[in-house]
Amino acid sequence: MTEQAAINFPVSGHCDPQFTAVREAFAANFNEGLELGAGFAVYKDGKLVIDLIGGFSDRKTETPWKPDTIVPVFSSTKAIAAIVIAHLADQDKLGYNQAVSSFWPQFAANGKAAITIGDVLSHQAGLSGITDPNFTSADWYDWDKTCATLAAQKPIWELGSACGYHPVTYGYLAGEIAQRIDGRSLGTILREDFCEPLGIDFHIGLPKSEHDRCAYLGKPRQVPSLGEINPATKAAFMEKWSTSAGAGDITSWREMEIPSTNGHGTALALAKLMTVLIDGRIDGKVYLAEDILRDFKAARISGPNLVLPFDMTFGAGIMHNDPNYFYGPNIETVGHSGWGGSCLFADSKAGISAAYVMNSQSHHLLGDPRPVRLIKALYQCV
Repeated sequence: MTEQAAINFPVSGHCDPQFTAVREAFAANFNEGLELGAGFAVYKDGKLVIDLIGGFSDRKTETPWKPDTIVPVFSSTKAIAAIVIAHLADQDKLGYNQAVSSFWPQFAANGKAAITIGDVLSHQAGLSGITDPNFTSADWYDWDKTCATLAAQKPIWELGSACGYHPVTYGYLAGEIAQRIDGRSLGTILREDFCEPLGIDFHIGLPKSEHDRCAYLGKPRQVPSLGEINPATKAAFMEKWSTSAGAGDITSWREMEIPSTNGHGTALALAKLMTVLIDGRIDGKVYLAEDILRDFKAARISGPNLVLPFDMTFGAGIMHNDPNYFYGPNIETVGHSGWGGSCLFADSKAGISAAYVMNSQSHHLLGDPRPVRLIKALYQCV
C-alpha cells in the first residue's frame, strides 16, 4: 500500500492518556502506508481504555471508517466460536472429554469414535480439509452435506500423533457440535446469549440488513509461505475445493454461518467478548465458571503444526501465546489470529483484552507486524 502513504488518513476514537503511545503507533501504521482502514480496542480491568478507528472503509478512500463499520475477521472467528462451546460446557450441556460420536453417531466412521470435543477444538481430529475429490467449492454452502462428508471421512493423521490447523472445517465441526447439543446454531447462540443482551456488534451469520456497513476488503499482494507441503496442508489449502472462493456471491457468504472464517464485527465488539477469558465475566455477568475457564484455556497439544509453518500450542479452540508471543510478553495470554492480519487476545495477568481489525489484508499467517506494533506499544504503557 505504499502508493497510499501520501493520503491523509483520519484517526479518531477514544484513547486514555496513559496509552498515547498506542494511538501514535496506530497512526504510524497509516502514515507508513500499511493500512487502508482499521480498528483497535482494549479493555483493562474491565474498563474500555482504547477504541481507535482510522482510515477508510472503501477502496477509493472517500468514506471514512466509522464506529459501526464492520469487517470479516476470518479465523479470529474461531476464538468466539470456542467461547460459545465453553458457554455450553458451563451449562453442563457438554464436556471437552466427551466423544463427538456420543451425540453425532455418524462421526464414528473410519476410526473417529474416540475423538473428543477437546480434540476437535484443538485441531487434533485429522480433518484439516476435505479429502473427497467429489466435493466442490459450492458444497461449503450446503451445511448438512459438508458435515456429513466430514463425519464419513477418514482422518488424515492418527489421533494423538499430531496437530494440524483446521482453517475451514473447524467451523463446521464446532457448529455441528453446538447445533446437536443445544438445538440452536452456533451463530444463534452467540447472538441470543451474548451479543443481543450485551449490545455487542459481532455476527456469525450476518443479516442482509447489515451488509451496507461492511468495509471493502483488499486482498494480500503476496502469497503466504505455508512451509513444507504435506497431505494435511494440501487438504486444508491447496485442493480446488479447499475453500468456497469463487463458488458463491458475497451476500451468500456473509449470511452463511461459518464459525471458522466469516464472523463480522468491530474491534470493540471482539475486545469486549474476549473479556470473558480474563475472569469468566462480560460486563459483570458470569458466563464461564472458574473450572470451565481453566479447562477451556488449558494446553491440549504443543509443538510443530502440520498445516501452518509454526510451533503452536492450543487450548480448546484458542492459541496460547507461548511459544511465539505474538500477543505481548505474558505466557498466560491466549488469543487467535485471522487471515489477513486480524487478531484478538486476553491476558489474565495484566487484565487486558484487545482486538485488531482491518480491511487491507497482508500475507502474514500469524504475527502481522501492524498489530504486533500496537501490542508492543500497549504493553510499554501498562
